[in-house]
Amino acid sequence: MTQKNKVRLILDAVKSSGRLSLTAPEGKEVCDAYGITVPQEALATSSSQASELAAKMGFPVVMKIVSPDILHKTEAGGVIVGVKSAQEALAAFDTIIANAKKYNNKATVLGVQVQQMIQGGQEVIIGAVTDDSFGKLVAFGLGGVLVEVLKDITFRLAPATKDDALSMLDGIQASQMLKGVRGSDPVDRDALAHLIVQVSQLVTDFPEISELDLNPVFASRNSAIAADVRIVLNFEQKVPRHRPPEAEVLVSMNRIMQPKSVAVIGASNEAGKIGNSVMKNLINGGYKGNIYPIHPSATEILGYPAFKSVKDVPSEIDTAVFAIPAKFVAKALIECGEKKIAGAILIPSGFAETGEVAMQDELVAIGRKYNIRMMGPNIYGFYYTPANLCATFCTAYDVKGSVALSSQSGGIGMAIIGFSRAAKMGVSAIVGLGNKSDIDEDDLLIFFEQDPNTLVIAQHCEDLKDGRAFAEVARRVSKKKPVIVLKAGRTSAGAKAASSHTGALAGNDKIYEDVFKQIGVIRARSLRDLLDFARGVPILPTPKGENVVIITGAGGSGVLLSDACVDNGLTLMPMPDDLDAAFRKFIPPFGAAGNPVDITGGEPPLTYKNTVLLGLSDPRIHALILGYWHTIVTPPMVFAKIMVEARDEMRAKGIEKPIVASLAGDVEVEEAAQYLYEHGIPAYAYSTEIPVAVLAAKYQWARGAGLIKPT
Repeated sequence: MTQKNKVRLILDAVKSSGRLSLTAPEGKEVCDAYGITVPQEALATSSSQASELAAKMGFPVVMKIVSPDILHKTEAGGVIVGVKSAQEALAAFDTIIANAKKYNNKATVLGVQVQQMIQGGQEVIIGAVTDDSFGKLVAFGLGGVLVEVLKDITFRLAPATKDDALSMLDGIQASQMLKGVRGSDPVDRDALAHLIVQVSQLVTDFPEISELDLNPVFASRNSAIAADVRIVLNFEQKVPRHRPPEAEVLVSMNRIMQPKSVAVIGASNEAGKIGNSVMKNLINGGYKGNIYPIHPSATEILGYPAFKSVKDVPSEIDTAVFAIPAKFVAKALIECGEKKIAGAILIPSGFAETGEVAMQDELVAIGRKYNIRMMGPNIYGFYYTPANLCATFCTAYDVKGSVALSSQSGGIGMAIIGFSRAAKMGVSAIVGLGNKSDIDEDDLLIFFEQDPNTLVIAQHCEDLKDGRAFAEVARRVSKKKPVIVLKAGRTSAGAKAASSHTGALAGNDKIYEDVFKQIGVIRARSLRDLLDFARGVPILPTPKGENVVIITGAGGSGVLLSDACVDNGLTLMPMPDDLDAAFRKFIPPFGAAGNPVDITGGEPPLTYKNTVLLGLSDPRIHALILGYWHTIVTPPMVFAKIMVEARDEMRAKGIEKPIVASLAGDVEVEEAAQYLYEHGIPAYAYSTEIPVAVLAAKYQWARGAGLIKPT
C-alpha cells in the first residue's frame, strides 16, 4: 500500500464516523506517511498502561487526552508535560481523564496519548490553511509569544518548493533567531524546509484537509520534530471557478481588445448620454474599424447607419459596448450571443454592487452559454491605444506607450487616466473591470503577456475572484514583464474564526503580501505607488547587481535617501578604499566620500558630472541615486541636462545602469524633474522616498525574474 493510500484510508474512516478532525494517533499516522517527523508515542487506555509505555519510551514524557470531541486539549486540562516517573504517569492519566470529563462530559474519550518529550531547540509552528481565493497555503512562524502577539508568520502557495520553504525561514521578522543568537545553536534549515514542503504536499494531495497545525515544532541543530499535530477536515469542497482554457481566453481577448468592428448598444445622438459619449470617443479617438450604433428607432447616429439589433448588422462584430439600463442588458446579451460576438463591455451599473446578484448571475449564465466574455458590469469601459480604441464614456486618451493599467473601481480608473495624462505617461491600455462577473485580472495578464505593445502591467484590485488562477498566470508573466498590483482593503480584513492556530493567524492581507512575493508580483501600497511604479519601472534599465550608491549635494538628502534604501530593501554598497579615493578627487575636502557620496551644495556642474561618470563607469556599482540641492552654482535645469549628458556618454560606451533622482529646491526643480523623466531618468521634486521606491520596484522585479540574485 502506498503512503498516499494509507492517508486516504484514514481520512475516509474519519468521514464515515462523521468527524471533522483527526485524533492525535491518526494525525501521527498521517505524518508518518508523509515523512513528517513526530516523537515516539502510543495510546494508553489505562493508568497502568500509560505508566508502562512512559517507562519504555524513557522519561520525561508528555501526556495528552485523545478525544474526537476535544480539539483544544490544553483548554480542557488535557495536557501534562514533563512527566518524570512511572508514579507521575499513573497520576497524570487519572488527572487528564477527570479534566476531560469535567470539560465535556459527553465527549468520547479514546484514551491518553503518551509521547516522548522533545527538549531544547527553537519552537516554531508549521501549518496550512485554506483561503477562499488562493486555496491551499502553507505557513511558518516562530512559536510562543512571537506568533501569538506579533503574528510573525509567513505564507506560501501549496505545493511549496524547497526554495519557497527556505525563503519562509527568512521571511519572518524574527528570522535571526533561527540562525543562532547569544550563544544558541542555529536550527537545521533543511529539516525545517523538508517539513514545510511535506505539509504543503499533504494538503495539496488531500483537499479535504482544510487546516493543519504542527505546533510546536522543536527545531535544533540536527533535526526538526513536530511535537503535536492537529488536522481539521472539510468534506464540502468549494466548486472551482469556471476557467476556459488559456488558448480560448487569448482568442477572445484578442477580438475584444483589438476588434475589427465594434457595436454600441444604446448609441445616442443626445449629448450627455453615455451612448453618445462612447460613439464620440470611438470616432474622435481615431478608431479605424467598423462602428455599428444600435438603437431601437434611430436610422443614423453621428453619421453612422443605426441598427435595431446586433443581429441586423450584416457583418461580423467582435466587441459590443453596452450603454443601456441594467434591466435591458440580458436580452441584448442573448442577441450578442446569437450573433457570435466575442466580448461584451458592460458599462451599466445596477447589478451585484447594488445587491442585484441574481441579475448578474443571469448575465454569467448567458455569457457561459454563448461563449461571450464579459467585462464588467459597472465599468467605465476600456482603452487600447495601439488600435486607437476608446471604448469608454471617459475622455479619449491618445498618449501611446507601453504600460497597461486596469482598475476594479471607476473612481480609481479616473485617477489613473488623470495621472497618466498629467504625467504624459504613455499607455497601451486602461481597462475597467468593475464587478468582474467574468473577465478579471488573470484574463488581462494572458492578453498582455503576448501583447508586443505592453511592457509593464499595473493592476488595482479590491479582491481576486480566483487568487489561485491569478497566481498561476502572474508567476509566469512576471518572469517576462513586471506585474504591479495595488491590493485595496489591506487593513480591513482581520483573522477569521478558525479551528487551528494557523487558521486564526491567517490575516487576509498577509496572505496577499506573501503570495505576491512568491510569484514575483510587485506590490504597490498606495495609488501613488501604483502610478509611479507603472511610470518609472519600464524606463529604468535592469540592474546587474545589488550595489547601490547615493551621490548627493546635500547631506540631509543623503540621510533620507539612505533611510529609504533600507526601508525598500536596497543594498548600499560599502565603499572600497580605492573607489573612495577616486571619488575624493572630485569633491572638496569638507565633502564626504563613503556612501552616500556628499559633494556638498556649492559645487559646480562638473563635479556632479564627474562623480556620476565615475559611478556609472565602475563595474562594482550597479545603480545610482542622485540627490540634488538647488543652488545658484548649479541651477536645476543645468543639473538635469548635465546628468542626461553623463548618462548618454556612458550609454554610447555600452554602459547603462538605473539612475533615479531626488530634487530639493524652489519650484524650478519641477521643470528639471520633468526634463529628467522625459529623458529616461525617473526624477521627483520634493521627495526622497518616491525615487528610491521606484528603483526598489525595478529591483524587486529583476530578482523575481531571476535576472539578479537576491541578497
